[in-house]
Amino acid sequence: MVKLKEDQFDLYTYKNTGKSVSVRSFTWENDNKVSVQVITYGATVTFIKVPDKSGVVKDIVTGFKNLAGYQDAENPYFGATVGRVANRIANGQFKLFGQTIQVSKNLGKHQLHGGFVGFDKVIWEHFVDGNKVVMSYHSPDMEEGYPGDLVVHTTFELTDTSEFRVEFKATTTKPTYVNLTNHSYFNLAGHNTGASELYKHVVSINADRITAVDKDCIPTGSLQPVGGTVFDLQAPKVLGELINKVPNSDGFDHNFCVMKESGQEKTFVARVHHPESARMLEVHSNQPGVQFYTANFFPENPSTYKGDKSKLKTLTGKDGNYYKHGALCLETQNWPDAPNHENFPNLILKPGETYYHLVAYKFSVKS
Repeated sequence: MVKLKEDQFDLYTYKNTGKSVSVRSFTWENDNKVSVQVITYGATVTFIKVPDKSGVVKDIVTGFKNLAGYQDAENPYFGATVGRVANRIANGQFKLFGQTIQVSKNLGKHQLHGGFVGFDKVIWEHFVDGNKVVMSYHSPDMEEGYPGDLVVHTTFELTDTSEFRVEFKATTTKPTYVNLTNHSYFNLAGHNTGASELYKHVVSINADRITAVDKDCIPTGSLQPVGGTVFDLQAPKVLGELINKVPNSDGFDHNFCVMKESGQEKTFVARVHHPESARMLEVHSNQPGVQFYTANFFPENPSTYKGDKSKLKTLTGKDGNYYKHGALCLETQNWPDAPNHENFPNLILKPGETYYHLVAYKFSVKS
């Protein structure tokens, strides 16, 4: 049996009007002691609590205690619904049916995760349908440069088998590009246990290629086979044995091309296991890619950093600070910068069509 409770998470004040509205929280809990909370700001997952092999329940996703944390400029998209286009758009530019479209540039000369005010920074409408919560957002024509009025519905549900399902649907009034994802950061030992525990995680990803990238993490257009490289996670590997061997990077921040049979609604994407707690996460999705990211841009840990500690930043979360390599993301999505590569899966959404993205996170204990 699954129980669903609604409450107030915090108050959001619109800068242009000074009007305050209630940010709602929705919390599911099942008989397995698994619980999940989602808030209407950014359609954001704020916690996921899962028991270990001894029944000890811990929160396994990074986040903040209040709305101010999620609104802070240093928030690295914790738990958010990201769009209109997740990941990077090279030079903030692409062609759409021969027309050059210029979108906002919030990452130097590129765009990241939808621009300055992406879907993660707005209040979503909501309604409850049984044990499902549907959050909706209307992205107006030319918001952050994207054509078309886009209406997005994100449906969240926790099942009695401890599967957390997220479904994204979108329709548009003009041809546009759409690529949505959920940006939760996981550490199965506990969200605040840091890199030392993340390195113990055993990871496998159902992908035989990655999209090769340049120094800015922009895809070059070539597809690199993972065989014989640090990216070969088709068989389970201990993360700590690989993370410092990733070429030209401080860890993983790469799109893995998921192997999927045509006609499959969803397929196995990835499995993560923390042997000491026995917590395990399995991810299934209908998307062709998954961005595997290991929090490389979190602040350095002062206790291990050998440089000038006075210049280190801090990222304070729910219970103390988060540091580099303290969590990992498995962002199911289309391939990054797809509008600029003819050999990448198509991102175009046309009027009369429906964008559909399903991702399911299954939690269990495996000794």
